[in-house]
Amino acid sequence: MTTDSVPAAGDPRRLLADARDLARRVRLAQRVTWLPLLVLALVTFGAILVYRFGDPVLSDCQPVDRGQVCKVWYRSAQLYWWTALVLAYVVIAGGYLRVARARGLGTRVRPYVLTGVALVVLSAAVTVAWRLLDNPYFPDTPPALVQFLFRLFDPTGAIGLALLVLAWLERRVALLLFALGYLTVVLVPINFGWGVGWGDRWGMAPQLVINGGLLLLGSAGFALAQRLRRPR
Repeated sequence: MTTDSVPAAGDPRRLLADARDLARRVRLAQRVTWLPLLVLALVTFGAILVYRFGDPVLSDCQPVDRGQVCKVWYRSAQLYWWTALVLAYVVIAGGYLRVARARGLGTRVRPYVLTGVALVVLSAAVTVAWRLLDNPYFPDTPPALVQFLFRLFDPTGAIGLALLVLAWLERRVALLLFALGYLTVVLVPINFGWGVGWGDRWGMAPQLVINGGLLLLGSAGFALAQRLRRPR
């Protein structure tokens, strides 16, 4: 990155304005927002296949009016999420460092990556704790607050929480709004009734397609915005 210096003639206000402008330009050059969104979208789409071809663990099946209800644990899917997300944050960190070296700048991606990994660990801890508690609400549906917290600390919710940290690091309002919109889709959840009755094998697919599609569209949008902002 090159900059043209203009003498400030000793004017403190001009010096401060120049310093702020330089800091702004450095922040713009450090941004690689499209990368984490793209990587996390691919991880989300990959989970669809794991849910489809992985074998859920069923236990404590009890009869109900229209059949039976069982405790279901997608063990392979949980292992996939934890492993894939940690690897994703490693890839993201490597991508940011590579871009920073190419542009001769530093990078502030470390807090985002560490937060992302910490949220993966927290998500795993919540899942294990719930397994040890053996779902005290079964066979009834957990209260709305419990369901909300589970979605928040689910791997898809953890992705959104980490994006809030990235938005703060990059001082990017557009990314903040995107992260809040993504979290809304995850926590509500918004699936437009698509996929109802598809069964256990494909039951998670609609929501994951929507989540992953939103991340992919966000990646394309931020990449386009960065390209248009780049000086010619």
